[in-house]
Formats: sequence, C-alpha cells, structure tokens
Amino acid sequence: MKALLLSLALLACARPADCQKTPILFQHVRVFDGLKTISVTNVLIQDGRIRDLGFDVAEPSAQVVDGTGLTLLPGLIDSHVHVHSAEALEQSMIFGVTSEFDMMMQPRLMAALKNAEKSNMADFWSAGWLATAPGGHGTEYGLEVPTITDAKKAQAWVDARIAEGSDYIKLVYDDATEYGGRRSRPTLSKQLMKAIIDAAHQRGKLAVVHIGSEWQAQGAINAGADGLAHLFVGSTCDRNFGALVAAHHAFVIPTLTVLHSICGPTASRHQLISDLNLEPFLTPGNIARLRETFPSSSAGLSCAGAARAIKELKAAGVPILAGTDAPNPGTTYGASLHEELVLLVEAGLTPIEALVAATSASAQAFHVQDRGRIAPGLRADLVLVKGNPDEDILATRNIMAVYKAGIAIDRAAYRAAAKARR
Repeated sequence: MKALLLSLALLACARPADCQKTPILFQHVRVFDGLKTISVTNVLIQDGRIRDLGFDVAEPSAQVVDGTGLTLLPGLIDSHVHVHSAEALEQSMIFGVTSEFDMMMQPRLMAALKNAEKSNMADFWSAGWLATAPGGHGTEYGLEVPTITDAKKAQAWVDARIAEGSDYIKLVYDDATEYGGRRSRPTLSKQLMKAIIDAAHQRGKLAVVHIGSEWQAQGAINAGADGLAHLFVGSTCDRNFGALVAAHHAFVIPTLTVLHSICGPTASRHQLISDLNLEPFLTPGNIARLRETFPSSSAGLSCAGAARAIKELKAAGVPILAGTDAPNPGTTYGASLHEELVLLVEAGLTPIEALVAATSASAQAFHVQDRGRIAPGLRADLVLVKGNPDEDILATRNIMAVYKAGIAIDRAAYRAAAKARR
C-alpha cells in the first residue's frame, strides 16, 4: 500500500521540486465532489493526492484550513481551448481551471509546453493538427496545416498525428454557410470524415468534430464521432437531436460562450468583465478580447437553437462538457469558463449539472481518470470558493485558493502583475 501511495504521489506532480511538502486538512468545508454535494466534512490532501475525506478525518502534522462558509471543488476543466503559450496555461490556473483540452496546436509548441510543465500551469491535452480540407477552417491562420483530401490516406494521416503527440483527433466538418457569409469554405466530405474517425478508433483515439450547423452535427454523429466540439448557430433544433446523440454514446461541448460571440454580445460577458472577484485578475488585453465579437454578430444570427439543444441533450442523458474555445473573440483563458457555466445554467442545466460539466463529465469523456472528482487517491487539483456554487453558479468566481497537486497557486502575485499592466 505504501508503494502504491508513493507511486501516486510521484504521478501527481511534474517533478520532485513541485511536490506538496506539507499535508493540508480542510475542516468543516462543503464539498462538491464532481457529482454531488457533501454538506460539511473534512478533506485531507497529502503528497499531491486526496488522502481521505470524512467528518472524523484528522492529521496532526497538517496545515489546517478552516472551510466554514466555503466550498471545495475539483479543479475546473475547460474542454475546448486553443493554447498559444505557457502564459495562457498560467492564466487559466488563476481562475481555477487546472486542466484543459486543446483543439488545435502546432506539434512543436505542444511538445515544448508539455516538457516545460510546472505547478503554476494548467495541465493540458491536445489534438495537435486538426483534420481539414485545403482552404478549410484551421488554414486561415497562416500555419502549415497538413490538410487531407483522400479517404485512402486517412490512416496514414491519423498515424502521423499520433506520432507527433496528438492525444485525440479533431476534425472539421463546417463549410461556414451558417455564419451569414456569402461564400462557403471547403470542408471534409462525409466519406472522408468517416474514414478519419474510423482511423482514429483503429488506434484507440477519440475523434471530436468541429461543426457549425445542426445538419453537420447530425452528420458527424452518424459518422461515429465521439464528441462534438461545438453546438450550432441557428434558431431551431430538431426535437430528436438529443436522442440521436445519446444513441451514439457521444458527448457534446456546447461552447456557448463563443457561440454567443458569433450571435452577439451577452449580458453575462459584461458581468464577467465587471465582476469584482474576476476583474482584478484581468489584464487590459483580456478585457479588450472579452469585448470583441465576430464580424458575423451583426448578421442577425440566432443562438436559440443551441439553447434548445441543451435541453434536448439533458433530457436524453447526453454528457455535456463545459468549454469556451478561448481565446477566440469574446473569450479569454480561465475567466470565460465562469461565463460558460452561467450560460449553461441559463440554457437549462442546474448549477450542479453545470459543475459536473466542468469537472467529472469532462474527465470521464476524455478518459482522464485521475481528476474531475474529490475522492481518495485522485489528484489534489482543487478550487476553494466562498459560498455555495451548487446553488448559485456565480459563486465559482469568488475564489479563495487554487491548488495543483496540493500546492497553492500564488494568485496575489498574478493580481499584482495584472494591476501593473493597466
């Protein structure tokens, strides 16, 4: 048993210097454990892992944290980001986002960031290059994206991504016709999409598909996609959409935050910028980005269909994952996940269901078994907040402390740095 605990501790931190030195005991704290709320209990974390929880748990050598009036959450997970730098991963941590799933990254950057991982950076997994057609979405940024046109080359394309370090495969099935533009964009054919999904599954990798319309979402699900990287713009949603996704055992990352940036600015974004618990940690660049919208937001597009889809997915029992698509216009790393939680609740999830979407549901969907829950043996990636976020989702913003593998992040230093840049 001691050997097992030691091996778990070594896995909990990137390197020995980053390992938790002193046990921490949270006393009389409310806990959202990733699935449900425990009214009052104690939680002991040691060597970067959750050692035990229960009203009678104690440890004489532990640093004691009085949890009266506070709630302990698993570290939040953003299931759709685009990580551009180490600073992006540091910023995410400040807002309680301790893990992220990246949906497009240059392999060299991916390798460099994984090798440079430190205790003040969010953990991340990445799709690496995405599968797209020549001139398709993903190629507009000036990067040398390895596009694909031939279904016979699907396995070789997938194998090349895995060799580069991709943790899963991301595909684009979106011709941009839903965004109010007059010109369509090249995209994968249905046949090619299915071939790439099948090739990913042949290697035991998940396949997640970027879509922009409901018909594209249906096509991706029917082709065998494990998940949708977005919901869609539009004013309607077929009443059978949730049942279709459920029948294929797929998950959905709605990214309501970025969809609303396409449809137009929301009140929740203004509240994000002015929130006294978040604003001190936002740089001028963050605030400017949050105020942006896509050019298509003036085209009278609707996000009502996505809101309807949330209700259909919930009713069908489809796993819904919280994701932001940061740093697209209208979003920023970390802070935008708190807006996503609000939008999910406004769309029909309960606060507890929204918290599940940002913790255990994401970890389970991407098969990352050591996080997303507060349970013995799992990583001590934790967020301590004031209030009851399982009742009032805005309480996730009132962060008292963030821990990665049992080590508290220096939020005060980050706040001072953000203030100095104003």
